[in-house]
Amino acid sequence: MSGSPDEEKLEELRQQKMEQLQEQAQGQQGDAGQEAAQQQAEAQKKAVLRQHLTDEARKRLNTVKMSKPQFGEQVERQVVTLARSGRIQGKIDDEKMKQLLQELKPDSQSFDIKRR
Repeated sequence: MSGSPDEEKLEELRQQKMEQLQEQAQGQQGDAGQEAAQQQAEAQKKAVLRQHLTDEARKRLNTVKMSKPQFGEQVERQVVTLARSGRIQGKIDDEKMKQLLQELKPDSQSFDIKRR
């Protein structure tokens, strides 16, 4: 009879280990699904930008993203939002992109130093 409680404990430990493994597998599947959703959203964003920006405007935006990643992302989100709301007629060319960047540019303080 002493073997029976040990077997029960062993079976209980096996059951717990199986539950842990199943939870880990579900967590990994959730991560993969979330990553796939992010990749799909990124692909849609790039498609919208390709559709609504000329080559020169895309180059300018990429240059901005290289120097100021957060600002570049903000501009991209703005362009995608405008495109999805239907407020963009035609394509945004380089001049329109300059204007958009100027409007969205954070106010920078300028310092005038005068020497006497």
